[in-house]
Amino acid sequence: MENLNRHIEHTLLKQDAKKEDFIKLFNEARENNFFGVCVNPLYVGLAKEYLSDTDVKIVTVVGFPLGANRSDVKAYEASKAVQDGADEVDMVINVTALKNKDYDFAVNDIKAVKQACGDKPLKVILETDLLDKDEIKKACELCIEGGANFVKTSTGFVKGGVGAKAQDVELMYKTVSPYGLKVKASGGIRDKETAIQMLKAGAERLGTSSGVAITKG
Repeated sequence: MENLNRHIEHTLLKQDAKKEDFIKLFNEARENNFFGVCVNPLYVGLAKEYLSDTDVKIVTVVGFPLGANRSDVKAYEASKAVQDGADEVDMVINVTALKNKDYDFAVNDIKAVKQACGDKPLKVILETDLLDKDEIKKACELCIEGGANFVKTSTGFVKGGVGAKAQDVELMYKTVSPYGLKVKASGGIRDKETAIQMLKAGAERLGTSSGVAITKG
């Protein structure tokens, strides 16, 4: 598949990452012309410093990885990230609200963060490892209602979780694509074969820490 690199958000969200790890990430993103890098909010400024002369987008995460922060805290986190230079924001849905069928809360949570993002795209992480098919579909519908731009599979932080699965990506794509939303697959994408499988299932973006290995085959 051509231009595979342009679908990749080269990701480093490890708790114990050091500055040299981030600089390596940024250099790899530059060298491979990846679509973007994805880092925790504190390192958005560092990414901006190292990538300001490139077209590599800076993506960050809010309410990460549990999605259980207050909505106003998520919104504040998103607004500060945008001020710091984030081009896109990936928030974690409130999984408990979804499980409890408290859909008004879940939608308003998304709306609060979307408003804080301004004109920056918002992706909503569903954490598909914790959901059944009906819950995945419902979560996608809430993201449509909430004004999100993307739905995303996973944080990659669920213990024993698989991460992105092609059948989940396909379900997400079929649910949201008629409304103009796109899909980001993330979690467990470590080789070219899996990456292509996710794109064929309907993913537009791939969140992975294995971007170099994937593009080099």
